[in-house]
Amino acid sequence: MEEYRVKKINEIKQTSITVHVPGSKSITNRALLLAALAKGESALSGVLFSDDSRHFLDCVQKLGIETKVKEDNCHVTVNGHGGQVPAKDAAVYVGSAGTAARFLAAFLGLSCGTHYMDSSAQMRKRPMGPLLKTLTGIGASFLFEGQDGHFPFEVTGAGLLIDANGKEKKCVDVSVNINDSSQFLSALLISLGAYAGESVIRVEGTHGMAYIDMTVRMMEQFGIKVQSENGVYKIAKQSGYQAKKYDIEPDVSAACYFYAMAALLGISVTVSGVHEESLQGDVEFIHILEKMGCSCEDTPEGICVSKPANGILKGVDVNMHSCSDQAITLAAIAPFADTPTTIRGIAHIRLQESNRIAAICTELARMGIRCEEGEDSITIWPGTPKPALIQTYDDHRMAMGFSLVGLRAEGIVINDPMCCKKTFEHYFDVLDDVVEKIQM
Repeated sequence: MEEYRVKKINEIKQTSITVHVPGSKSITNRALLLAALAKGESALSGVLFSDDSRHFLDCVQKLGIETKVKEDNCHVTVNGHGGQVPAKDAAVYVGSAGTAARFLAAFLGLSCGTHYMDSSAQMRKRPMGPLLKTLTGIGASFLFEGQDGHFPFEVTGAGLLIDANGKEKKCVDVSVNINDSSQFLSALLISLGAYAGESVIRVEGTHGMAYIDMTVRMMEQFGIKVQSENGVYKIAKQSGYQAKKYDIEPDVSAACYFYAMAALLGISVTVSGVHEESLQGDVEFIHILEKMGCSCEDTPEGICVSKPANGILKGVDVNMHSCSDQAITLAAIAPFADTPTTIRGIAHIRLQESNRIAAICTELARMGIRCEEGEDSITIWPGTPKPALIQTYDDHRMAMGFSLVGLRAEGIVINDPMCCKKTFEHYFDVLDDVVEKIQM
């Protein structure tokens, strides 16, 4: 499918709907690595199967870690090797998956052997340097084929993730700058959790702490406790990750597109299995919708978001640093608010799958919507979007987020919609089903 023409909803007959979304990408890829680092067999359910998670799973398999995959049941069994890499000279391809790129670079950088890592052209442009610098300081070495600090490269591990045989291991004490990506810290935390000694990671800069909190909570679920205070993370000597049965939450990032529909269309939307106590930071987007006038309730089925009581969607001024994946979603519904909306704290999204600040402003302008770009912010004024062919920049969130505009405006067409396969390959099928259900 080269283009997707969004069906404008002209008549709403069903005012309350329930939607099912796939498992969380962020949790899936963390769980795959944690299970690989554990000793023994872990059973993962609710696994997301998308381009990103398939690349991660393929890398794990190429490193010699045995898996059993039942895609129809969203189930994966992983036979972990306690931090060991059975295939000492494997080559892995991470595609455009930032989690696979950063997490596996840290794993291999701390392990034994020499491995080759490559990525998509898109991922080759994204930041890796601060993480690789930290790994080099620990004892890893990197041989770059092209630009230093970027894929592709050969990595020779520092040899830290080996069986200690009861011997005392030195304390690993490192620093990492996370201004470009919180995944640098998450990558180090997860792999150092398999180290037989103590670890200290000192953080420079700031980024999406919600994803770091997710990492720490999941490490604890697999048996490794992390202490943090004033930007210093400490992992005491422990007995290693424990294999377990693990249920992966529905993807809150995916759920947010449907919650935004509630605000946009004046209906009630429940996403099955999404709850307030979620590990995922994007649950904060639901509270932004509350500030816009929506009501939200955590029901046994899942969080339900309902239309503003007076039918008026309010503009907001919000810092989205902790849920920046939803900046595009908010930008897509902002033209339909009654006052301007300003999204702050998002400078880092220039370095994601696309320069998202530039992409948002370009596509809003294409529809005739006034938009002003700041260093780390976007301000969007109310307006009536004109028909437009929306460019997606090979960015899944641009495709899914801007599809929302077409539910209220005529003539919105999404170019290259299937870039959504990165995280939610059936998004447009689900969208079609929801649109049909609303109009039944």
